[in-house]
Amino acid sequence: MAFRLLYLIFVRLVDWLVLLGRSSTTKDVELLVLQHEIAVLRRTNPRPRLHWADRAVLAALMRRFPGH
Repeated sequence: MAFRLLYLIFVRLVDWLVLLGRSSTTKDVELLVLQHEIAVLRRTNPRPRLHWADRAVLAALMRRFPGH
């Protein structure tokens, strides 16, 4: 268990260091690719239909947000 935790920490640190070394252009391209993937997924998977219970939960959660 401890080795797995150390491995995961090491992988996150290496990912972070790689991210720091990337240029701004590379990050912009990655964002564009991710936005395109989201657009494709939205086309293939239609929006789920909300039931009355889902709407009630969302309404209760929205009341917790501060106003404009």
